[in-house]
Amino acid sequence: MAEREVLDMDVLFVGAGPASLAGAIHLKRLLRESGQEANVAVLEKASEVGAHSLSGAIVDPRALRELFPNYNDADFPFEAEVTEEHLYYLTATKKIPFPFVPPPMSHHNCFVTSLGKLTRWLGGICEEDGVDIFCGFAGTELLYDGDQVIGVRTGDRGIDKNGEKKTQFEPGADIHAKVVILGEGTRGSLTKKLINRHELMQERNPQVWAVGVKELWRMPAGTVPPGYVTHTMGFPLGHDIFGGAFLYGMQNDIWDLGLVVGLDYKNPAVDSHHELQRLKNHPWIRSLLSAGQMIAYGAKSLPEGGWYSIPRLAVDGALLIGDSAGFMNGQRLKGIHLAMKSGMLAAETTADALSTGNFTATQLADYESRVESSWIRDELWKVRNFHQGFDRGLLGGLANAGMGLLTGGRGWGFKNRLFSEAGHKKMKKIVEKNRYKDLQFDGTYLFDKVTDVYYSATAHEENQVPHLHINDQNVCTTKCAEEYGNPCVKFCPADVYEMVPDGDGQRLQINFSNCVHCKTCDIMDPYQIIDWVPPEGGDGPVWVNL
Repeated sequence: MAEREVLDMDVLFVGAGPASLAGAIHLKRLLRESGQEANVAVLEKASEVGAHSLSGAIVDPRALRELFPNYNDADFPFEAEVTEEHLYYLTATKKIPFPFVPPPMSHHNCFVTSLGKLTRWLGGICEEDGVDIFCGFAGTELLYDGDQVIGVRTGDRGIDKNGEKKTQFEPGADIHAKVVILGEGTRGSLTKKLINRHELMQERNPQVWAVGVKELWRMPAGTVPPGYVTHTMGFPLGHDIFGGAFLYGMQNDIWDLGLVVGLDYKNPAVDSHHELQRLKNHPWIRSLLSAGQMIAYGAKSLPEGGWYSIPRLAVDGALLIGDSAGFMNGQRLKGIHLAMKSGMLAAETTADALSTGNFTATQLADYESRVESSWIRDELWKVRNFHQGFDRGLLGGLANAGMGLLTGGRGWGFKNRLFSEAGHKKMKKIVEKNRYKDLQFDGTYLFDKVTDVYYSATAHEENQVPHLHINDQNVCTTKCAEEYGNPCVKFCPADVYEMVPDGDGQRLQINFSNCVHCKTCDIMDPYQIIDWVPPEGGDGPVWVNL
């Protein structure tokens, strides 16, 4: 029987996103400056850095400029500076321009880019600085000594769909570290376990999520202005669903089209993928895209809860950074700069801990103090009640945002803190069965989920235990079918969940090989019986410039 390999590191970042990569770069530099030696590693479940990275993305360059003070903006892997921006309210057939873009939503001095391109660039610098990046290895368990985190166990390889070992079975490795820094992105599986075990959400608002679905479209030469930015509200989501669309002009005549849908909607028939296709039926969007070709698709969840939904950030031996901690400005729809800054602050705390040899929560809580005194807090405090206002619909949300702008972020202009509940708790019983009856997929402009998944380059080893664990499938065929109409079939943007005939009834079929790792199912299931865990390392989408 193969033995489990043990690797000893000083610091382990989990997830090769912007938070971890910026943190690893900053930590290595701090250690060099202080004359310390330490082994720093980044663990990444994707086959390569950037393959699971998806965002809009418009980047506020503030954190990059701090991390690389000797660089010019032209040295960063940006597509273009934002040169033109618009905000529209859409009806089903018209677009109504706002007279101006409100200052909090302005993207002046920001840049459009691909998050995949940015993370690949940061990953290259990490390796130049001596950081070990282990791609294709999924962290599946936190290792403990008592209540202190001491490392991460990676997933076994070579387990068949029945849970039996194949001939090529390889046990996962135990990577020990003095400090484990979780930057897994949204709804990370290790982060979820850490938060639950240590009750890190006590006295916090529950995190509220959204899902972003997007397509890239290649257009005829000379038709897409790089740096063109548009955001919309209204159609197709209407006034009752939080969210809106974005359209960004990229290099090489690429339109970056996406739709953000709040995962706190009430109607169980809502389907974020189908809403994106409805958006494409808008005459204005169709006029922009009809001469082009769709070349890529993806989906990702994002944390919208704001300042009061950020968990306690430090425990014995571990820290939370980036989207894993909820660092995103929902009003600006930006989190990359906040993620990077959080990673840098975690690096500073970790450098101090390495110098003292103290890795307790008391020592690592210095990270929380650093966040509190940084521009992360300044930025998020001003929008701390932004998302909660949309509990009263679009008009209520806009009114709350306006009053917050005038009062330093107070809810409805006078409340320091607005409370919220988890999005899945807001889902109502079946209210609408045929929301998309008029949506016709033609395979050339409007695409069904399976076709879009093809353009995500998603692949999984078929003969493995599905990484989507349903705690009680009887609920799916009885209670959930009756009360909600099996919303997993709708809210999954990759056609993973399918109700298929089974005798006189139906059963749930899990097409796990379609999964694009957005975690929407784990978030939005009204019974919270779906547990998303990593598949074999290296599996999943292979996004290039999403």
